[in-house]
Amino acid sequence: MAQLRSCSVLKSAAWWWPLVSLFLVQLPFSVLAIQYEMTVNILPGNVDCFFETAKAGQTIDIEYQVIDGRFGNLDISFELAEVTGRTIFADYKKSDNNHRFPVPYDGEYKFCFDNSFSGANFKRVFFELIIEREGEEETNWPDYDLLEGLTPEEFYAMKMQDMVDVIKRVHNNLTKARQLQNLLRSNEARDRNVAENNYFMVNLWSYFQILVMLSVGWVQVVMVKSLFDVGSRGYKLLTML
Repeated sequence: MAQLRSCSVLKSAAWWWPLVSLFLVQLPFSVLAIQYEMTVNILPGNVDCFFETAKAGQTIDIEYQVIDGRFGNLDISFELAEVTGRTIFADYKKSDNNHRFPVPYDGEYKFCFDNSFSGANFKRVFFELIIEREGEEETNWPDYDLLEGLTPEEFYAMKMQDMVDVIKRVHNNLTKARQLQNLLRSNEARDRNVAENNYFMVNLWSYFQILVMLSVGWVQVVMVKSLFDVGSRGYKLLTML
């Protein structure tokens, strides 16, 4: 299996943030699909790119979602392109999206997350990449009776192939169910981060209002007190006004 390669293009002076988590899933039937699930931090002013090889007849299926960002900004630009530079899909400042691309010929493809438009906000992005050949796990048997004229060994091999096909379908269905659960978890993480950011902003604004109210109350007390103290500076200031 080809290994996922990545690179980061800096557009501002910033240090590389460590990879938060990397989940590499290798299917028992490795010829069927290549699947990666990753959560990465994209620094302000950075463009992070990843590379993967695909063969003709396969399908590239990629889904991404911004689950966290400073000050609640959940948007990122995305590009899927050939290494030669030809753009296949491009998104500008979106919080999530998914793309499906039938591979026309063998080659290496790159997908990039662009946070160069942000000067201060990092973005935490969860994405899932699947490269597979649709329907290759299916075996289409002819319509006529296969039992006629078969030796016991051929009949055994046919039945074993049927069992392998059923196991593959069950495995693929379980994989799709797990992918859906991962997507639901990423949605939950994004909503929780938004709620925590809103909670922080509400508390900050409340503290500011309390500080203003205390300051205004103190000023009012000083002004009222100065009205009865002829020798105070406040009284002289009020008389001048």
